Amino acid sequence: MLINWEAFLHVFVAAILGASIVVTFYALGLRLLVRGGRPPLVAPAEFTDAITVLSDKQKRRAEKAVAKAAKKNPLSEAQKRVSLVGAYLCFGVCAAAVLGALLLILFNH
Repeated sequence: MLINWEAFLHVFVAAILGASIVVTFYALGLRLLVRGGRPPLVAPAEFTDAITVLSDKQKRRAEKAVAKAAKKNPLSEAQKRVSLVGAYLCFGVCAAAVLGALLLILFNH
């Protein structure tokens, strides 16, 4: 059995580089999203066998905290808009990286 170590190294470097790009731009996108005044609030899914289920009071408290954080934002509207555009661009880079990897896998036999 013969192992092509050069091809293995290329795949390894590509995987590390791709993962780093996706994680970095996703984290930067989330940071810019919060800076732009739109912190993500994701309501947890409620399952009957869930370990913890949020009550209505806890949900209202979380929504209130998000609204309070958005009010405290010292940025001007233009700065918020630039942050939001930057966040969406970062998420676009993540999507392009994932889509590019999928296309590379599918069409590069």
